[in-house]
Amino acid sequence: MTAIPTAVGGGQAASITAATTAVAGRLLRKYVRSPQLLVWSVAGGAIFIVLFRYIFGGSIRFGSLPYVDFLMPGMIVTSVLVNGAGTAIGVAEDREQGFFDRLRSLPMPRSALLAGRVLGDSVIVAWGTAVTAAMGFLVGFRLHGSIGQALLAFGLCLACNFAFLWMFVCMGLVAANAQAAQGISMVAYPLIFISSAYVRVDTLPGWMHAVAAHQPVAVMCNAVRSLALGDPASAGLGHTTTYWVVLSLIWSAAIAGVFAPLAVALEQRRA
Repeated sequence: MTAIPTAVGGGQAASITAATTAVAGRLLRKYVRSPQLLVWSVAGGAIFIVLFRYIFGGSIRFGSLPYVDFLMPGMIVTSVLVNGAGTAIGVAEDREQGFFDRLRSLPMPRSALLAGRVLGDSVIVAWGTAVTAAMGFLVGFRLHGSIGQALLAFGLCLACNFAFLWMFVCMGLVAANAQAAQGISMVAYPLIFISSAYVRVDTLPGWMHAVAAHQPVAVMCNAVRSLALGDPASAGLGHTTTYWVVLSLIWSAAIAGVFAPLAVALEQRRA
């Protein structure tokens, strides 16, 4: 059984930093002790890479730009959503098994329960994002931008990851059980596919194009793709790299600003 973190001493309530770190550490130890969790956290991304790179990629053309170079930035961004769905399931499981109830009996901030979950899952999703990028290079993806732009793109993925994890935490809190949480998390897939992740949005039908061009996943894919390619025009993007990066950060802040307080409110309502 995983030990309950008790970052409390001398009868004093634990600080939010200590409590958050303790909850995150518990989650990371769980993954370290179950290596298959780390393997399966990237298996879904590997399957999608093979499908799109070798099955669909042969019929998709973007002029002089190889499809794999268009595909992988979108694949890396959407791996955040694919892997982040495990957060909803994990939160629902912790509630079912009474883990949250046991922690609420300790003198620690309630928000630390959720912040610790997001912090721990951020590390796991960062691992999955890095592995997805590495697999991209194995199937032929090549950077056209600088190393600095590549590092900025990875950091941008982590910011998007942090924002969307709060959305998945909310899903886990409203789900009746882990199975229901898995079903609810599927709402992320329309965001993935109705976007610029795998195809240019101008190839979509008119009504779908309007949705895909302005939703957050498309903006984030455009930002990472602009950085990876070094020139947004090569992917048919109509704005500068700075425009897409700034807009992506605004979306990330907005998503976190909505779902983080909502998650805390949902958890406090259960108390």
